Amino acid sequence: MGKPSRERSLSDKEARAIAKNLRVSPQKLNLVAGLIRGKKVDKALADLEFSRKRIAQDVRKVVMSAVANAENNHDLDVNALIVAEAYVGKNLVMKRFAARGRGRGFSIMKPFSQITVVVRETEAEAEKPKAKSKGAGKKAAAKKPAGKSKAAAAEKEAE
Repeated sequence: MGKPSRERSLSDKEARAIAKNLRVSPQKLNLVAGLIRGKKVDKALADLEFSRKRIAQDVRKVVMSAVANAENNHDLDVNALIVAEAYVGKNLVMKRFAARGRGRGFSIMKPFSQITVVVRETEAEAEKPKAKSKGAGKKAAAKKPAGKSKAAAAEKEAE
């Protein structure tokens, strides 16, 4: 006899992972999150792997966790996943004190932040058959030959 399970807040094609208490400011973490928003998962992981930012390795772990959640908990195809959302939030702030000149104090704020990564399954491009557009032939025929004037083109059509 426990609590009733609550409804899933994400759609059936999405999975999420959250990392809390990351020791970096939200502003710096948002720079790394901006690198991966909207990208395919394998491209995002490669970008994070070779990023020079210290926190990129922790963000990479969160993306990998979201992919694992998608695969194991929701039976989604790993190859068709994109990073749909990556948003950053504030967490606690450690307040420290540093002594300054003439008996004054100086407060030092050491912020923590958290990141939430949502991955979404998309239909693969290869599975979709590409349909020809109806106007493709007309556009090619309507183009003028390069280097000829309108009069020369009109004479050719008259013959």
